[in-house]
Amino acid sequence: MQKRKLGKSNLEVSAIGFGCMGMSWSYGPPKDKQEMITLLHAAVERGVTFFDTAEVYGPLVNEELVGEALASFRRKVVIATKFGWEANPNDGGKWNALNSRPEHIKQAAEGSLKRLKVDAIDLFYQHRVDLNVPIEDVAGAVKELIQEGKVKHFGLSEASAQTIRRAHAVQPVAALQSEYSLFWREPEETVMPTLEELGIGFVPFSPLGKGFLTGTIDADTKFDSTDFRNSVPRFSAENRKANQALVDVVSSFAEQRSDSCTDRTRLVACEEVVDRSDSGHHEAGPTGRESWSGGG
Repeated sequence: MQKRKLGKSNLEVSAIGFGCMGMSWSYGPPKDKQEMITLLHAAVERGVTFFDTAEVYGPLVNEELVGEALASFRRKVVIATKFGWEANPNDGGKWNALNSRPEHIKQAAEGSLKRLKVDAIDLFYQHRVDLNVPIEDVAGAVKELIQEGKVKHFGLSEASAQTIRRAHAVQPVAALQSEYSLFWREPEETVMPTLEELGIGFVPFSPLGKGFLTGTIDADTKFDSTDFRNSVPRFSAENRKANQALVDVVSSFAEQRSDSCTDRTRLVACEEVVDRSDSGHHEAGPTGRESWSGGG
């Protein structure tokens, strides 16, 4: 497995990261806990050292899963988690309210430390920009956590170039996480040039287009009622049919691979993202051990 350093932070991670969200939340019902622990162990065995979770995933239970599964590998892996959401009393307690007030960030950090079973959070992302809180205040709160030894590195997720600059001026940003794939190229416009200029690592999530680029989804695919893709416009049956041409193109480039067609398609799509984001790595979110059968 290749390694990458995220920008100038000196934080070294595997070129392929493991997004853990789908194990507990968002992509259908929660998966079997023991099976997911076995899968996380298999990823470590194959050289993956970078694992991504968040307090909102579950909520809370995904961090607990990751903390339990990786406890015995703690010195070998880097765990990133995220803050910035809270339960919304106006919407039945769903975790869809933004909150990046400094006092809330520090409270979230304490909870994540306990659930992850760690003394310090390797990489602490603001999950989404909270327009009600100046980004300078957010960066300042994380800076204090770093000074206290509770956090090692500061990250942002889905932030604009301007927001990144403002935060970086207060506390160096180690990494910016944003969706990026052959299906979604927007970061190329202003974000990636800014990251390169400032020496910030880039962590693309959903390199397989939230599953669409795996070659296993078509216009007839039915998602579970708990799958968030039911509410994503690009996953309407009509749009899936229209976008099938992209999967066909990726598959055509993959035909010379020796594995199954689906595995070839995944590999080509991921390689493209890795090649275009040399300052970081890409983060996939498999939930089956067969996803790692090809090794690192």
